[in-house]
Amino acid sequence: MIINSTFQMNHRSIEEFARVMVPEALEKTLDIEVKKEQENIVITLTIEGETESFIYPDQNGRLEDQEITMVKILILKFFKKNYSWGGLMGVRPTKVVRRLLALGYSYDEIRRIMKDFYIVSEEKTELLIKVVKKELEFLDREHINLYIGIPFCPTKCKYCSFASYEINSGVGRYYKDFVKTLLKEIEITGEFLKEENFKISSIYIGGGTPSTLTEEDLEAILSAVNTHIDMSDVREFTFEAGREDTLTDRKLEIAKQYGVDRISLNPQTFKVETLKKVNRRFDRENFEKYYKKAKDIGFIINMDIIVGLPDETTEDVLFTLNELEKFDIENLTIHTLAFKRASNLFKESQERVELNGEVITEAIGKLVEKKEMNPYYLYRQKNIMEWGENIGYSKLGCESVFNIEMIEENQSTMGLGGGAITKIVIPETEYRDYIERYVNPKDPALYIREMEERMGAKKELFLKLKNKK
Repeated sequence: MIINSTFQMNHRSIEEFARVMVPEALEKTLDIEVKKEQENIVITLTIEGETESFIYPDQNGRLEDQEITMVKILILKFFKKNYSWGGLMGVRPTKVVRRLLALGYSYDEIRRIMKDFYIVSEEKTELLIKVVKKELEFLDREHINLYIGIPFCPTKCKYCSFASYEINSGVGRYYKDFVKTLLKEIEITGEFLKEENFKISSIYIGGGTPSTLTEEDLEAILSAVNTHIDMSDVREFTFEAGREDTLTDRKLEIAKQYGVDRISLNPQTFKVETLKKVNRRFDRENFEKYYKKAKDIGFIINMDIIVGLPDETTEDVLFTLNELEKFDIENLTIHTLAFKRASNLFKESQERVELNGEVITEAIGKLVEKKEMNPYYLYRQKNIMEWGENIGYSKLGCESVFNIEMIEENQSTMGLGGGAITKIVIPETEYRDYIERYVNPKDPALYIREMEERMGAKKELFLKLKNKK
């Protein structure tokens, strides 16, 4: 792609957008003219002698990167791409809506901007607004959240790009020392947060697959959390028990004993052949056994599924949605597969199967209506199907506060364990935040060696947050 422009812009941003949304534009030369006419911004795009323009009122900085966004939208228009999410590629679209609300736009004005500027469909716009209204009931700047990453799995799923290592691989030899180091990090963190009077509203143990931990180590870690972390303000405590092949009755009992109130039990799909292709073991009988055990104990249960797994057809997705009807769960998270560079699936250049988004969306709508669930958080990623999103549904009162806060980047996070991201969020204006991150090593050996040094850097980061309050 060759870009000639009268306006200084990030060409790489335009190229990345075209690569995902309009790949045929990559072989073209784009001549772009940007000018202002009275109160309007006018973008003119010429490709191989054909010209098209996009005119929109100048919002004077209230629409982020308005000129560059208009160029991207114009490329979609030029190549006649009619996407339901319009130009909202690889973004947190709910943050766009919240920013506009903070700037004083009404919901009706936001609907017009979504339609006329971002060219988002009416259906997706209404979904966005519904999610934002729900999120606003929970967003909380007075607290922080705590994330603990367990970077081990029984097998590495091909679609996964998270920090995770097979427990039976060479990296598995660091497992015991990882647990010891994590116990120490929990103790140091708890002392620091208490000393500096940081209050925690949610705790999330993720990975990897946290239920890969042995019963003894799981109890040690949860006991350490209860001993060293101030739990007085904690509203929810989540443990990812995503894979039935890592569970035992005792592990679920230990989790409940130490205050965990919600778990994820994730089939991803109920088509066993697909799970074999992505290197994920699954036993339906075992899955149902632990689902029943979790219900009997009284956990709030979330299940994840992924739309777009290798070779799955629309009918396969509908089969999984139909199977989900059999489970009385409180939360449902539906991911649309994004090909991530760090995943084996991306490296193998797995071809996507064309799916009927309209049929799948309708089936999801019917399922969540039957289960009396409503959408409460949503995000999109690059390399995702144009009609898809990652979206969480829940029964009333069972929304995951942690999920909302993380996706909206509204609350600061203290991250412990392998690959965990510590993040501070400091308001700069009423609609813009300063965000700074610090990442724990993904590699267990490096984490073990550098934990105390990294803990010092995280303390400094959080003291910066405290001094800004």
